Amino acid sequence: MGDDDFLVNGLSSATSGLISRILTHPLDTAKARLQAPIKPPYKGTLDVLTRTYKTEGFLALYRGFGAIVVGGTPGTMAYLMSYDYVKEKLSSSEKNIPEFAIHFTSGMLAETFACIIYVPVDVIKERLQVQRSIDQSNRGVGQVIPYKGSYDALKQILKYEGLGGIYKGYGATLASFGPYSAVFFVAYERLKQYSRMHLYGNESDSNIMKENLPFYYTVGCSAGAGAFASFLTSPLDMAKLRLQIQRGQSSSSGLKTKKEGNNMIECLQNIYKEGGVRGLFRGAGSRVLHWSSAMTITMTSYEECRNFYRNALCTS
Repeated sequence: MGDDDFLVNGLSSATSGLISRILTHPLDTAKARLQAPIKPPYKGTLDVLTRTYKTEGFLALYRGFGAIVVGGTPGTMAYLMSYDYVKEKLSSSEKNIPEFAIHFTSGMLAETFACIIYVPVDVIKERLQVQRSIDQSNRGVGQVIPYKGSYDALKQILKYEGLGGIYKGYGATLASFGPYSAVFFVAYERLKQYSRMHLYGNESDSNIMKENLPFYYTVGCSAGAGAFASFLTSPLDMAKLRLQIQRGQSSSSGLKTKKEGNNMIECLQNIYKEGGVRGLFRGAGSRVLHWSSAMTITMTSYEECRNFYRNALCTS
């Protein structure tokens, strides 16, 4: 990867990540509140959005967005750039690695690296997103110390939980989003390959198979891959979120709160005992809507921005 490619990919990933998060953050807030252990529970995505808007205002839908802008944009850069880098290295290997293995491994490693940035952002974001609802459901039991914003959340987490609190759930996050990224990129690359075969014929010419797809094909490939991967890994995401929230409730309030589990397996078992298979997929619709939208916007913007920045650099 040359200097120009590095710059193009860096600018493209930063731009696409920011656009995606601005447009889809309310859906992410809805997903977080649906999956949190809140009583009485929300009925669905639309119920979360309307109730939150009516009781807390429009800005409540963007709680945690400050953390996303500051940390999420570099995280998206690390994610997409590391994926492209690993994929390029594995593809050029003399070991003739199967495409499935290349895309699966590249997706997992990209998430592993990006989670170093993502996890602190995710912890702050999700606690801000659900704190009002959790506080209301805990009335009469005790009060969770409210966060005033992203920076205040960071300070309080460090104060009460230490550095480990910021990285609470790194393993759980990787266990959730690692498989998501691996499945997404396997599906995304395969759908792109099928699209090229449909457009250009079943060609063995590597140059043809690397041709940029039309805009609407990229939209379809990213949406389909995002929906498939997000639904498949929805139970892992719910367990991850509950583990992250659990420590925040008990540490900041000093209360003994309901134990969700010590790890992903225990948490998934407890969720299954509470609600069966349906309980494991609670909030799956919101997650699919959020991540299929987010990845459609991210990957489409990324591909379009790469073409734009590459042409801009070539003509400058």
